[in-house]
Amino acid sequence: MIKRIAAAIGLIALSAAAILVVTRRPSSDRDWSPDQKVMPEAIVRGDRVTIRNVRNFEYRSVSDYVPRFEARTYDLRKLDSIWFVVERFPGKEGIAHTFLTYGFGQDYVAISVEIRKERGETYSPIRGLLREYELMYVIADERDVIGLRTNMRRDEVRLYPIRTSRERMRQVFLDMLARANKLRREPEFYNTLTNTCTTNIVRHVNTISPKRVPFSFRVLLPADSDSLAYDLGLIDTTLPLEAARRAYRIDETARRGGITPDFSRRIRAVLPGR
Repeated sequence: MIKRIAAAIGLIALSAAAILVVTRRPSSDRDWSPDQKVMPEAIVRGDRVTIRNVRNFEYRSVSDYVPRFEARTYDLRKLDSIWFVVERFPGKEGIAHTFLTYGFGQDYVAISVEIRKERGETYSPIRGLLREYELMYVIADERDVIGLRTNMRRDEVRLYPIRTSRERMRQVFLDMLARANKLRREPEFYNTLTNTCTTNIVRHVNTISPKRVPFSFRVLLPADSDSLAYDLGLIDTTLPLEAARRAYRIDETARRGGITPDFSRRIRAVLPGR
């Protein structure tokens, strides 16, 4: 009898927890971490795009920084490159952060899909399944979003050139901006399996080119997402995969030179064909 009562109580507790998770609603009004307090906004007028709240923090450490959000304007006619960034985490098999960055000549802007952390909050894959985090698109200077990872976190980072047409670069860029704008109006929950950095990149690519990226566990475990992109012919290289992984690793180069005004040029100067 006691075991049955305990089992019933456990079932009730689990059901109550499940109801709380399912009924929880995303919000734009929380005590956000200062680095994710401000959402970007894109205004598109013909070939000109103005993005408000481009993040360009000056970091002294991961948690010590000078906040700076800027308005920047880009000419879509100058968009000539797109890059796939993979940040691997030491000791965390299969887990990585991925994002895209866009080149307008020598000017670059990155779009990184991330959890929108509340003040003092840290990432947990389990909590990511339980509607604990909202989703946001961080639009940032490379000195911020790449430099933070290479120089402050000291993670392993690769920067791959993507093989595609200028028209598709433009379409994916605009599609990401449209989604960033939508998240300002309609907040969403992050989900560790279905609504992550990598699944959103895949969604944008497949919006422009349906079924270009098939379902793969390398999307769910994105530390090997570069091998999927390589197999699909998306990475612009003739090198074998492991050689490409060595050639396009940039974190050591970034740390040697520091986060300087010419950061974007310098991290590319050592890449094949640059």
